[in-house]
Amino acid sequence: MSQKKKMIRETFRNEVFKRDKYTCVCCEFKSNSEKCRDELDAHHVQDRNLFAFGGYVKGNGITVCKFCHEICELFHQGKECPPDFMPDALYLLINSSFEEALKQDEKNCQ
Repeated sequence: MSQKKKMIRETFRNEVFKRDKYTCVCCEFKSNSEKCRDELDAHHVQDRNLFAFGGYVKGNGITVCKFCHEICELFHQGKECPPDFMPDALYLLINSSFEEALKQDEKNCQ
């Protein structure tokens, strides 16, 4: 992986974790800046392939614990996913939408 890609991913993760106060938005598991890399994930609400520039924007990211991340991934794997873990429900939890994330993605790479 290129150094630029690593930097983009790290920035995405940091912005999402800070916005969500190092807390899983789904179950409210709390972490902190020291332990977050081991305890939390920055989940892409919608698949990165749906974005022209990869979807590494705060409006497409949500902080989830390891357990909730597995549930969120069911949608991306084409499996049955609980309604509260579907993209539209996740976007509501972070006051975003697919359309907003698309705008941020395009703006990020201009």
